[in-house]
Amino acid sequence: MNQSQLVLALFDHNLIKFGEVTLKSGEVTYIYADMRAAISYPVLFKDICDKFSDKIKSLKYDFICGVPYSALTFASAIAYAKAIPMLLKRKEAKEYGLKKILEGEFIPGQTCVLIEDVITTGSSILETIEVLNEHELKVTDICILIDRHQGGKKRLQGLGYKVHSIMNIVNVIDILHDNKRIDDTEKFKALSCLKQME
Repeated sequence: MNQSQLVLALFDHNLIKFGEVTLKSGEVTYIYADMRAAISYPVLFKDICDKFSDKIKSLKYDFICGVPYSALTFASAIAYAKAIPMLLKRKEAKEYGLKKILEGEFIPGQTCVLIEDVITTGSSILETIEVLNEHELKVTDICILIDRHQGGKKRLQGLGYKVHSIMNIVNVIDILHDNKRIDDTEKFKALSCLKQME
């Protein structure tokens, strides 16, 4: 799929929604991208994974790691399809067994590329980077499906990370509007929310 086809497929499968939704940051938005259900649509899921794979193929890294939870499925599928070693960062450490928060075998000093579905403020990515750094692993590159244009990408770039986004939310809105999936009012509301949250 090209980018327009992917955006339309995401909308038609209800992975991009319009209407007031509260984000993790506490901000209210009129456009919401929820990629978790992509696993229920194999063709769409594969296309997203292929686009991630294309973005990271020229990068140098030892491991791939998905930001929990929604990006874990994408990272797992890419690791399997491309035979890339993977690390699994838990949302919180287990309270039993070895009580690990990071699963996998690695050597301090190795490099990990992060996979994330949507970036808003970048907080979830930074939480994952913090755990990887605590285990003496390096992160230089982060690959994102959708950049919400709300400061997260700039924040991470300001900290020295290279952020590779597959598409941004403004282009998503334009594609949906141009293809008559949303009307002028919905486009205006979605763009207005983004500007208010910048």
